[in-house]
Amino acid sequence: MFVEGIDIPEGREPADPTEWPYSVPAVGRLLSEPLEFRAPVTFLVGENGSGKSTLVEGIAEAYGLDARGGRAGRKYANNRPKGDLGQRLRLDLSQRAARQRQRGRRSQTGFFLRAETTFGLAEAVSGLHGYWEEDLAEHSHGEGFLIILQSMFDKPGLYLMDEPEAALSFMSCLRLVGLVHDLAESGSQIICATHSPLLAAIPGADVIEVGDHGARRVRWEKLDMVDHWRRYLSDPGTYLRHIIDS
Repeated sequence: MFVEGIDIPEGREPADPTEWPYSVPAVGRLLSEPLEFRAPVTFLVGENGSGKSTLVEGIAEAYGLDARGGRAGRKYANNRPKGDLGQRLRLDLSQRAARQRQRGRRSQTGFFLRAETTFGLAEAVSGLHGYWEEDLAEHSHGEGFLIILQSMFDKPGLYLMDEPEAALSFMSCLRLVGLVHDLAESGSQIICATHSPLLAAIPGADVIEVGDHGARRVRWEKLDMVDHWRRYLSDPGTYLRHIIDS
């Protein structure tokens, strides 16, 4: 483990806790209650706007990873300002992570993968030492994602992902499951925001559902998204009849 918990401590509170992102229950609760990470693999799940991606980005920035995504120890030229949450979050670091940070940025290992900015990042680092050799322009969107994942998620470290399933097919998601499992077995920590029941089903993963209630741990089979997908695949008409005028 690298990050054992997060909170917003006294003295770092926002001037107006009713403004975004603190108005989002899963984020606002950090002002009064920490969010603990209890397993090498954690999934944050919930509807759009529930705060799961905001939390992952905040953790990335507080840890020192580039807000646009990228590997630990590197910064990339971009116009994206550092988020307010990333500046206020306090990370409860393990002794292992604390020692690594004391040795300097370049000694840190890990990667932050943002689905929405991945290929902009790829253009920025194309041809640089320590990255992939393949030309991503010669591969499909999903193939490019897998190349990045397999090349960058290659040693024990902190790995953060924001909806990595966005570009992946069912079979490619299964390959990502295998990669995440192997990383966890090697001593890595993975925190991932996702809409994918397939990814969240990784054995041993800690699944945290965020929403109007804030954040709560839920068994995979009890997740709202799992229930909806199960019922939809069983009988699409039960959902579509409310959306498509017959």
